[in-house]
Parts: sequence; C-alpha cells; structure tokens
Amino acid sequence: MEANRDMMKRVPVREQDPKERATNFKEVCLGYDMDEAMAEAVRCLNCKNAQCVKGCPVSIDIPAFVQEVKEGNIEKAAEIIAKSSALPAVCGRVCPQESQCEGKCIRGIKGEPVSIGKLERFVADWAREHGFVPKAAEEKNGKKVAVIGSGPAGLTCAGDLAKLGYEVKIFEALHEAGGVLTYGIPEFRLPKSGVVQPEIDNVKKLGVEIETNVVIGKSVTIDDLMEKEGFDAVFIGSGAGLPKFMGIPGENSNGVFSANEYLTRSNLMKAFRDDYDTPIFLGKKVAVVGGGNVAMDAARTALRLGAEVHVVYRRSEAELPARVEEVHHAKEEGIQFHLLTNPVEILADDNGWVKGIVCRKMELGEPDESGRRRPVEVAGSDYTLDVDTVIMALGTSPNPLISNTTKGLEVNKWKCIVADEANGKTTKEGVYAGGDAVTGAATVILAMEAGRAGAKGIHEFLSGQKAE
Repeated sequence: MEANRDMMKRVPVREQDPKERATNFKEVCLGYDMDEAMAEAVRCLNCKNAQCVKGCPVSIDIPAFVQEVKEGNIEKAAEIIAKSSALPAVCGRVCPQESQCEGKCIRGIKGEPVSIGKLERFVADWAREHGFVPKAAEEKNGKKVAVIGSGPAGLTCAGDLAKLGYEVKIFEALHEAGGVLTYGIPEFRLPKSGVVQPEIDNVKKLGVEIETNVVIGKSVTIDDLMEKEGFDAVFIGSGAGLPKFMGIPGENSNGVFSANEYLTRSNLMKAFRDDYDTPIFLGKKVAVVGGGNVAMDAARTALRLGAEVHVVYRRSEAELPARVEEVHHAKEEGIQFHLLTNPVEILADDNGWVKGIVCRKMELGEPDESGRRRPVEVAGSDYTLDVDTVIMALGTSPNPLISNTTKGLEVNKWKCIVADEANGKTTKEGVYAGGDAVTGAATVILAMEAGRAGAKGIHEFLSGQKAE
C-alpha cells in the first residue's frame, strides 16, 4: 500500500462486478488480502476508551485484535476474537457493523470508520485456511446441557458452555445445522460449505454434539429432556420461523410465498443449483414486499434465478431497515425499488395464479412507536404491477410449538418467550432462552449476544458461581 494515502479513507474492498454477480451465487464481497488488511489496521487509533467495543454486542476486544493484524500476527488476532465470538467469519460478513462497532469508531467522526467487519472477516478466513481451532476445556464438569436450535444463539451458547467444561448437546429440527445461517442467508452473502460449515465444525471440536431432525415439542418435550434424559439445564434458541402475511385479498393465490419458504428452498435445499431437484417457482417477474435484509436476500435470490425483480416498501429509502450495503448491492444488480408504496390486493387469473399486485402510493406522516414516520395512504393513487410471483418478507415470529408443549414457560402477546436479557432466565426453572425466539426476528449478532448471556446464566445456575 502506498505510504502517502489518505488515512481518513478506508482501504476499498474488492467485489464481484454487478453484471457478473447478478447471474451467479458466488460471494459478492471478496474481502481483504494480507497487505490490504494490514494497511487498513494501521488506521486504527487504538483508543484507550474504545467506543467500538461498546458498540459490539459480544464485546470483542477490537483494538487488541486490530493491533495484532497491524503487526501481522494473525493467529494472535484470531485467539483474541475467539474469546468473545464463536462465529467470526459469519459476523465479519453479515453483522450490521455500520450501526454497531464501526458506528462508534472515533476515526469515523472526521473520516471513514475503520473497516472492523472486513478485518474480522480477514482474520477468521485466515484462521480457517491455516487450521486454527479454539481451545476446548481440559476436563468435563459432569453437568449436561441441552441446546434447542443450532442457529447463532444456540451455537454461541453451546460453544461458551463447552469451553466451561459442560457436556452439551444441540437438537436441531432441520436436517442440517446452522439455523438461519444455513436456510436464511443466501450463498452470495454467506457461503455455506466455505464459511458456515467450518464454524459449526469448530463448535463441534469444542466437544459439542449436534443431533439433527429432532423437533422439540413433537419428537421430545423439554420436560422429557430434563426428567427422562438427565439434562441439568436447557437453552432455547429455536429462532423465529413463523412467517407473517398482510391479510390482503388474493394472498392465498398460487405464486405467493413467504420469504422464509423461498429462501429455505434455495439456501438449505440448494434449489439454486442445477444438480438438485428441489422445486422452486421461477417467476419471470417478481414483487418482494418488505424492506429489511430478508427482503433484499429474497429479491437478490430471485434475480439470480432469472427474474425481473421489484421491491415494494411502504416507507421511504431513509426508513429502509436493510443494511445500506445490501440496498446498494441490490440497486447495482438492477433490482427496481417502489418506495412509499403499499400492496392492497393480489390479482389472480382464472386458474388462481398471480397475475399482478395492486399498489397504493403512500406519504410519510407523524413518527410511530418505532420512531419512524408512519406511512399514510394517498387517495386515488392505486396502480397495478404486472407480476407472476409475490414474496412476502414482512418479518417472522417464533413457532409456538415449544411454548405450547412446555408447562410453566411464559410467552408474551407476540408468542415470544419471556426471558431475562442479562442471563436468558425464563419463568421455568433450569430453562433459559435467547435470540429470535425471545425478541422476534433480529440480527445474527444480537442472537449471539443472547446465546452468551444464556450460557452465563446457565453456568451461574449450575455452578453457583458468577460467570466471568
């Protein structure tokens, strides 16, 4: 890297060309090489009172690992990250760094913040390529913990408990571990065999057992696990897999999907690959309703499967909940945005297949409880968008199966499990919970934070000692 470069600007990250990547499922962002990473790390001011750490939900010692990158000690950097995060290669790719660590970076006040996420990704990828494995516990403590769900909350909780000497078993409902990392986030953002699977394998190397195809509440209940199978505590990290719909006319037409189903068919069941026989409806013209990261994932997947794609969102661009990077990538790839627009009806042909979606223009009124300005309908502004597929990406809520089959487990009006944020404790003795099952759909890193809190709560409950 040139010596006289502008230190206020971050080292740019290489990406696949938009025209090329719109036709494939290879990773969009190519990440840093060693020289680029070291040059970016030099920009870190190594603040004594590091605000970036306060912005990280799992409190990674960011200045310490960046310092090691600066000096070229990548294994040491990996060891520092491993103390706080079980999934660094995942987080380096999908965390909303711009609103967390990088959002707090002092360098960002006058210039561009340090690319903490890209540096974390570089360290994690280097660690994987060089066979770095986090250290397991030297001996077991004789206590058994069951973890329900192998998404980011479950994996984090299991990894932390295994490091403390617990015998941990994860029960996963699907045929592959990883939860939302495997079925929700597409390959072009988060490669499965190259990134997700090695991080799951690292959790296994800590001594964690994973059993797939077990639906808790059907195959076995939480009470069974504790009373019959001898588990001393349970952590529920079962996610939020129940999709929401709008309740508008025509929503039951053929060709209307939840983003959940659509993405699961593509990601988990590999419908994007020609050598798999997974059925997926390849629409020619697709409307995706919603503006979060899941909506961007669904839209960019449909595009790669050959469709013309329209995103319909009822607020303006400033209110889009998706990451700025995802929206930017979607636009570069040619996805069309219909902002301040709300669907009011789905039209179907005589055979019940989608033929269009009636949209109504909106304008922004006063802010609502979320702090975002509430959309208000514009009278007489309806128009029809000719589409053959509609994907609803309106968020998800937890599946009520676990709460319905577990006595003494309190849920709120949204069917989310009631749990203490600090330690994951629920209303049932010995049962802890965290992630989307508690909060409803949120981010990977917040689920990991909850997994860490749950592990801490379980350790305190079973050992009678305060966790560090």
